[in-house]
Amino acid sequence: MLADLKIRVEQELLERAEAFSRKTGRSVSEIISDYLQRLPEPSEEPIRAAPIVRSLRGALRGSGLTEEDYHRYLERKYR
Repeated sequence: MLADLKIRVEQELLERAEAFSRKTGRSVSEIISDYLQRLPEPSEEPIRAAPIVRSLRGALRGSGLTEEDYHRYLERKYR
């Protein structure tokens, strides 16, 4: 059974979705539906980080770096 869903997104995001829709020949509704179908069931275990990622957890603790420092780094990197 199909049901209606109303969502609000930024205009730019909607335009990107519509362009992708035209390029792929699928409606925005189909694209969103496909994405939602890939969400895990609530009863499933959450996705676990790879061992290498888990080994890095806490690596910067005590370094004095903040999340804002990281954001500034990314802004400089992608100028």
